[in-house]
Amino acid sequence: MKVSGSVFKYGDNVDTDVIIPARYLNSSDPKELAKHCMEDIDKEFVNKVKKGDIIVAEKNFGCGSSREHAPIAIKEAGVSCVIAKTFARIFYRNAINIGLPIIECKEAAEGIEAGDEVEIDFDSGMIYNKTKKTEFKGQAFPEFMQKLISAGGLIPYINGKE
Repeated sequence: MKVSGSVFKYGDNVDTDVIIPARYLNSSDPKELAKHCMEDIDKEFVNKVKKGDIIVAEKNFGCGSSREHAPIAIKEAGVSCVIAKTFARIFYRNAINIGLPIIECKEAAEGIEAGDEVEIDFDSGMIYNKTKKTEFKGQAFPEFMQKLISAGGLIPYINGKE
């Protein structure tokens, strides 16, 4: 499975409160959450993001509260993958549970800039920066994880099994 898109780049410690501000947590509707994704760190994100685009960040992406709303908002906004040097552990687990692909790769986080066109091959874990003609080796997604992501997350995956 491959994805590709344009990059939105962020720094260290992007917390769940800037991914989806608490003032919008009165809704659990993914479409409503997506309308406010990243607005406290990047007011133009929701106007510019396109289906397939990629977020690249530095250390500790998704820190803060354990709300599942954060990866849901990112996924529903159209982001196909988040690459970071490191992720907060609860965000990491929540992202997998809802079917948002995430990859820890220090070199990619350092070598990819905002606006770069990037392709990710989940089978091999390769990250290709088409703009700079560079590549990085991330962690390949096991077949089970790819099935979980393709199903839309853990619950749809389990519900789809016989």
